[in-house]
Amino acid sequence: MGTAKLLAAGVVLVGVAAVMVVHHQPTSQAHVDHSQHGQAPSTAEAAAMMAAQEAPVRGSEFRAECRSSHRAGDDPIVFPGQSGGSHIHEFFGNTTTNAHSTLQSLRLGGTNCDPVSDKSAYWTPTLYQNGVPVAPERVTIYYQGITDRTNAQAYPQGLRYVIGNALATSPEQNPAARWSCVGQSQSSRDFLVCPPGTKLENYLDFPTCWDGVRLDSPNHKDHMAFPAGTTCPSTHPVVVPRLEFLITYPVNGTGLSLAGTRNGTNVTTAPGYTFHGDFLNVWDPAELQRRVDNCIRAGYVCGTDGQPIQQ
Repeated sequence: MGTAKLLAAGVVLVGVAAVMVVHHQPTSQAHVDHSQHGQAPSTAEAAAMMAAQEAPVRGSEFRAECRSSHRAGDDPIVFPGQSGGSHIHEFFGNTTTNAHSTLQSLRLGGTNCDPVSDKSAYWTPTLYQNGVPVAPERVTIYYQGITDRTNAQAYPQGLRYVIGNALATSPEQNPAARWSCVGQSQSSRDFLVCPPGTKLENYLDFPTCWDGVRLDSPNHKDHMAFPAGTTCPSTHPVVVPRLEFLITYPVNGTGLSLAGTRNGTNVTTAPGYTFHGDFLNVWDPAELQRRVDNCIRAGYVCGTDGQPIQQ
């Protein structure tokens, strides 16, 4: 496709890559279209997701430790420019993230992550217990070399994608997220009733294969893919680290729900199997590249400083 046709189709040329720019029309607060956050995976995709969850890390990761910064009914990926257009999300990392955030504004923003070189924006639906919002106690963002780690590439700044099915009507429609209780071996796609003395936690796993061209796609998922075993598909040949959220909440017991969208209306009573997450990469490029080289590709477990702590 020539440059003129790309521009007419809403594609911006960045360097040698064509990056899809997705435009959204304003949506009313009373009835929201959250369909781009609500796509059930195919049978093959679900199998690939579950296989990736079982893949051993084998000493190839680095991490960021972040905290909840704020919560708002914003989603700068799915509903850009539409303040209050989404159900309530819990934002981690970049402290300026809102509906109007852009890569440029996030670069200028602050972060509550360790390391401070990670200004990325991360968000998930807010958790509620008996109708009261619960801020996470701890958020660990893992970057792991589980797919062809020696060929892993650093994400380009501005890469964004979502994982999970916010509109799932059964646990089977959302294999990306797993609930568990700290110190317990059991896990579930829906909430678990954690016993006294434990805490609720969630693991959310992102794909590891990128098409190498687009920073986004119309449903914010199609430019990324899960591998077939340890190999990325030819349509998504660029290997990237596996992003995994480990979120610990200071609660146990019953009365749990999520912010979500049910029947076109934003609610705070969505089931646990609708958990999902968003990522917009704003890492300092040099620091991210150093960690990919020295931790992922070299096969070391690194701390938040990007230095090996385990071989």
